Amino acid sequence: MSPRRTPTERREPLPVAFPKSAIDDPEAPARLARLLASPTYLRAEEDAQFLARDDLRGARLALEYEKVELTLREHDVASTIVLFGSTRLVEPQAARRALADCRAAAAGSPQDPALARRLRVAERLMDSSRYYEVARAFAHLVSTDCAQTASCDYLIMTGGGPGIMEAGNRGAYEADRRSVGLNITIPSEQFPNPYITPELCFQFHYFGLRKLHFLKRARALVAFPGGYGTLDELSDALCLVQTRKIRPIPIVLVGAAFWQRALNIPFLVEEGMIAPEDAEIVQYAETPEEIWRTIREWHRNDRT
Repeated sequence: MSPRRTPTERREPLPVAFPKSAIDDPEAPARLARLLASPTYLRAEEDAQFLARDDLRGARLALEYEKVELTLREHDVASTIVLFGSTRLVEPQAARRALADCRAAAAGSPQDPALARRLRVAERLMDSSRYYEVARAFAHLVSTDCAQTASCDYLIMTGGGPGIMEAGNRGAYEADRRSVGLNITIPSEQFPNPYITPELCFQFHYFGLRKLHFLKRARALVAFPGGYGTLDELSDALCLVQTRKIRPIPIVLVGAAFWQRALNIPFLVEEGMIAPEDAEIVQYAETPEEIWRTIREWHRNDRT
């Protein structure tokens, strides 16, 4: 009885299984080597140079969406709480070191206005570094509660970088829970923070697809003080909820003193740029417990 073969095995190989013999053409092996080394001989999915062409942007968009979507499904990531905030809001000990460096530099050149400005900024960032600990404690609280409650399956999701994003992933890590990081490639070198769950750490080229995945599974958005990037993601979410392009979710702004200056919502209402009901889209909170309570109460009273 002959041994069992796989469906692709043959008892007699086809002629294509053998290269052209040098016996019949001494130059054939060299020609074959050039053919095998040609980029056009690569299968399309293996040809990075081909996939990078402008004409293939549509295919790259589809692949970038599907890789993250399929991976999140395979890991049963059904719902998330998204944390935004500045990359510059580092943990207090790091902010303290930066402040000490700025004080030393300013003391050495007391007439330098640039150093004086750097010192003022470092003092503000030192004060604001408390938000790192708030984000860290909030992520730990959510992760701990959701590990103990069958009806709560939220995972923390961040942009994967330093600052507030690191604090969010770190809080989940310290609670021994998974968390997601959606990193983005930018011209300057950047790294994911070390607290993201490795199998849930992604890298995007397209901001648009990253934004889609931020909100696709979001059950709440928590925005800490931040700059252009934070304002960008926040304004996207506000517009999508305002227009009901997505199901409304709680949007919690942490640090009322900051946000009421950075985003003057009453002014927009007074000027007729948004309706009074649009001012109700956001809520303010200061502590981890207050943020979490706001989200839970919103879902209990789900107004949609």
